[in-house]
Amino acid sequence: MRLRASIRDIRDYPKPGIEFKDITPLLADAALFSAATEAMAEPFRGLRITHVVAIESRGFILGGPVAQRLGAGFIPVRKPGKLPAPTRREDYALEYGSDALEIHSDACDPAARVLIVDDVLATGGTAAATQRLVESIGASVCGFSFLIALSFLPGLERLAAANVRSLITF
Repeated sequence: MRLRASIRDIRDYPKPGIEFKDITPLLADAALFSAATEAMAEPFRGLRITHVVAIESRGFILGGPVAQRLGAGFIPVRKPGKLPAPTRREDYALEYGSDALEIHSDACDPAARVLIVDDVLATGGTAAATQRLVESIGASVCGFSFLIALSFLPGLERLAAANVRSLITF
């Protein structure tokens, strides 16, 4: 309950009609931040996760500590042009437009067992694109760990066949 209470709603951000879930108060509380990343890692402890793939940018904040708790490596997935070595790219549709993500082509070997981490699961488009990126370099996705899932959007349904966990559902 303390985790949920620490998330504040910001109306009309980043544009009118959106109610943004601001996690910065949770992050500012050392005990809550630690509890959140521990709880995000816990369901995946027995799955022999070798790498945590986190999605730019708030996913990085959570993915690093989750990777450390699982004794796994950390792999960033970023917007195009942000990674220095050769990359794989995945274009995907947004509600109004499109976007793309990239991963280093040599981020991990094909035997890697990956957990994908992000702050919020909304429509699931970014998470699904990240899964395709990870699989394009030959690794296996063992699950998804989110701090928040928005049940009124199709993300949970879109990833229904996957091992998806979230700490808080709105």
